[in-house]
Amino acid sequence: MTDHYAVVGNPVAHSASPAIHAEFARQTGQDLDYVRLLAPRDGFKSAVLKFRDEGGKGVNVTLPFKHEAWNLVTVHGGDAQYARAVNTIDFRDGGIIGYNTDGIGLVTDLERNLKFPIRNKRVLLMGAGGATYGVVHPILNARPELLVVANRTPGKAVAVVAHFQKFAKLAPRGMSAQPYQQLGGSQFDLVINATSAGLSGEMPALPPGVFAAGALAYEMVYGQHTPFMKFAAAQGARTADGLGMLVEQAAEAFFIWRGVRPDTAPVIAMLKREA
Repeated sequence: MTDHYAVVGNPVAHSASPAIHAEFARQTGQDLDYVRLLAPRDGFKSAVLKFRDEGGKGVNVTLPFKHEAWNLVTVHGGDAQYARAVNTIDFRDGGIIGYNTDGIGLVTDLERNLKFPIRNKRVLLMGAGGATYGVVHPILNARPELLVVANRTPGKAVAVVAHFQKFAKLAPRGMSAQPYQQLGGSQFDLVINATSAGLSGEMPALPPGVFAAGALAYEMVYGQHTPFMKFAAAQGARTADGLGMLVEQAAEAFFIWRGVRPDTAPVIAMLKREA
């Protein structure tokens, strides 16, 4: 019998997740289908529970519902217990179990696919929404030299740092929040854009000169050469979009649901060919 899964978001028509999971299923011999589910901005909970009640086995959650998903689930597994954001829900044994695989996906893409180890790197993370909350703990677990969180609304960056302060010791120089205008004069080896600015063709208020020699600028948005990526490339930084993160976080979700770990490299290559 075919098992049913979906990605829930608004908007969601752009999502490559159905193609990714279809390829994972083909590769591993799993009998499942995976669709896009557009939920009203004020109707996430009802859309997810309706999908479950109609036989759905699990969902992935994308913008803007990751915080809401954290509140919906009855059990927080893995990094979700720290993240205050959920991107994977498993309807197992009558429960609603929430996970966050974004951080694992990001770190795996950086370290395995892009050959960019985080250990001892100076990291700047832009944004203070669900995407940011989902990746802070895994980044700190990778032992950067320091982690700075910046956001258009500085108080939200301060809240992120306060939430994860007990893990700050994992970075020798700690974790801090800074407004964009105070970043001038600082340099970072890894700059991650976890804001949604790229989806609307906008650019975070990042001052020039923040990219150290050999720096990597990582854009979580995929499939677009965003203003952030253009800004970074013009300053000599290496750039990467979030396609690898998307595939790696999907692989972790697939493993949670199916107990089988797919090979991500051919899927990343397939999506790049089709881009």
